[in-house]
Amino acid sequence: MQQFCNHVAFIFLATFLFTACSPYQKVLNSTDMSAKYKAAEEYYRSGDYRRANRLFEQIMPAYRGKPQSQRIVFFFANTYFETKDYYLAAYQFESFVSSFPNSDRIDEANFMAAKSYYMLSPLFSLDQSNTIEAMDKLQIFIDNYPNSSFVAEANTYVQELQTKLEKKDFEIAKQYHTIRDYKAAIKAMDNFIRGYPGTPFREDAIYYKFLSSYEIAVNSIITKKLERLKGLEQIQSTLLRYYPETLYLDEIDKKMKRVSKEIALLETTQP
Repeated sequence: MQQFCNHVAFIFLATFLFTACSPYQKVLNSTDMSAKYKAAEEYYRSGDYRRANRLFEQIMPAYRGKPQSQRIVFFFANTYFETKDYYLAAYQFESFVSSFPNSDRIDEANFMAAKSYYMLSPLFSLDQSNTIEAMDKLQIFIDNYPNSSFVAEANTYVQELQTKLEKKDFEIAKQYHTIRDYKAAIKAMDNFIRGYPGTPFREDAIYYKFLSSYEIAVNSIITKKLERLKGLEQIQSTLLRYYPETLYLDEIDKKMKRVSKEIALLETTQP
């Protein structure tokens, strides 16, 4: 046991000494700002953003007001982005914008700040406050820099975030069908389609409206059944008019065969 403890202690000491004597540790502990700057740039170019971040942070005060300051602050902000610390990345890029409003990288810094918020957008099933904020930031960037080379990418992100919000609202509406609250499901799907006329989930929304309407119709009291069954024909017609090759075609056809039989029977038996 003693031998094992000695072995562990030796490894720990060797690791400590190696780290303490490493080139990075030496430059980190150095007071030579020029050497730190050179090392920070080298680590940044090689993709070692964590080490670059610490060095840039150390030298920023020494270079404040000097020509290198813009470059250091921009790279410092980007090290946070590259290490996935998007809150700090957004903050640092926004600080760059405030500090260097006439910089030739001002549009890029604004874009990167907005992109940092985009990266913070969570899964559609979670709270979407960050998604909404990201969309606002991206839209402001697009409005302020319409000729920027980053606008196309920003527009792509806006569309992606919009689709995420639509998916969340669709899944909420769909949940009413899942819990068999069919009347609420129909209303929710109607509101969804009205609110997002160009949504990629429109086909799904019409289908789930059909399913909920079907459940209500086939289980209706006799005095309301015929009218509700015929209403299914209208929903089917709408879906097939817009989506003639819908993936739901087989399921709808199967249900409509039963609907057609029941309509024929009711029209025969009712006065």
